[in-house]
Amino acid sequence: MALPLCLGIALASGAPLYAGLLSGIIGGLVVSLISGASLGVSGPAAGLTTLVAASIISLGDYRIFLLTVIIAGFFQLILGLLKLGVIANYFPSSVIKGMLAAIGIILISKQIPLALGYDKPDFWTGSFSHLFSSKNFIANIKNFSQEITRGAIIITAASLVVMILLQQSFAKKLKVIPAPLVVVIIGIVINIIFTSLTSAYTLRPAQLVNIPSNIFSNISFPDFSKIFSNREIWVSGVLIGLLATLETLLCAEAIDKLDKHNRITPVNRELVAQGIGNMLCGLLGAIPITAVVVRGAANIDAGGRTKLSAFTHGLFLLLAVLAIPFLLNKIPYASLAAILLITGYNLTKPKLYRNMWSLGWKQFLPFILTIIVILFTDLLIGVSIGLLLSIYFIIRNNFKTEYKISKTKQHATEVYHIKLNSNVTFLNKVNLKKSLDQIPEYSVLTVDGSECNFIDYDILEIVSEYANKAHDRHIELHLKGIEKVNITAVH
Repeated sequence: MALPLCLGIALASGAPLYAGLLSGIIGGLVVSLISGASLGVSGPAAGLTTLVAASIISLGDYRIFLLTVIIAGFFQLILGLLKLGVIANYFPSSVIKGMLAAIGIILISKQIPLALGYDKPDFWTGSFSHLFSSKNFIANIKNFSQEITRGAIIITAASLVVMILLQQSFAKKLKVIPAPLVVVIIGIVINIIFTSLTSAYTLRPAQLVNIPSNIFSNISFPDFSKIFSNREIWVSGVLIGLLATLETLLCAEAIDKLDKHNRITPVNRELVAQGIGNMLCGLLGAIPITAVVVRGAANIDAGGRTKLSAFTHGLFLLLAVLAIPFLLNKIPYASLAAILLITGYNLTKPKLYRNMWSLGWKQFLPFILTIIVILFTDLLIGVSIGLLLSIYFIIRNNFKTEYKISKTKQHATEVYHIKLNSNVTFLNKVNLKKSLDQIPEYSVLTVDGSECNFIDYDILEIVSEYANKAHDRHIELHLKGIEKVNITAVH
């Protein structure tokens, strides 16, 4: 499974194909030895393709891009050493799901040209919205219509059918052979048939994988002289590191749930392993890696029990690159595109949208807004906007739930009771002050904080200030579980 995925993700990222294979090898041979994960498998991830592709294009030089991979790895290493592996818990689930769904949409849109036989790299030169700009879209469509290849379409269609069928429940017995590997073999066989029949459907050389016979003689290395030349190198590095960290931690959590022996991945050690792995990727010319749910799940399905299985997969990848590069070069891009179309679809299934809708507006709005903003700007802005919207809902709920007001009448006197709940923070200042000011004259007011775990000083200050105001307004004020503070000393 890893072999076609490594090639496909490198293709989707706009990186040299060997870079994806090197990432898979490093993820297997290096990360697995340092990591404490028993069943996790690391390698290039579909979730990073959008960011990696944008970074390579904006920096304009793959050797400079490799510096961002080293910075990303160093960032992860620092997070792990500082024991900040809990960082993923501070990102709302709706925003993370929106980010992955947007990546799925972009991944699908990037693979459609390759799936139809278009082998020109200029079709995708910017963001998702840039693709549909009048200049870009019209110019590309004219070339696109001329470049579509019937042979590629047939291979893509056959690959998609096989991928879909092998994911059905009735094909469980056939899962011994990973679906992506079957798809790659079918693509090779179909093109061999086209070639033997000297058919017009035969793929052009540009539509096939092209890996040098001696991969190690073609590796690009980072240009350290440029490391402080551009602020964007550091921004991209930290952003890649953050996204790789989130994906890794979410993957570790998912794989731990699938582990029959209930083993828990030590998250800080995992970040150290991923950080070292990514620093090595940058040094050796590879694209960044994360722990990957698909590979971890495949490892479990195949009967993996220890991290030796992840190490072995890296060893087999290395042997394939060294021993059979001529066979890898027979793989059609259309087959890899079909694999990534399914991968993208799995990230942005209609079922996901229905599920988020069923959870209500407070979950659906951050989810859908994150998707829209990512598609029309970039990943960082999209996640930030989604995060801000989620925080807004939290604050809004906090205003509503941290205190309750009840009103009764004893004889002719109105009696008000303000019950403070477990935690009352400065976020409640405005509404609480407004509620206190609305208490009418000649009434009785009780402010009850007896069941609070925490009352912010700002709240105590407001209540203490109100005590003087209540006396002037002939309001009988009672405080339960609330200590007055000396407000005159502050001024």
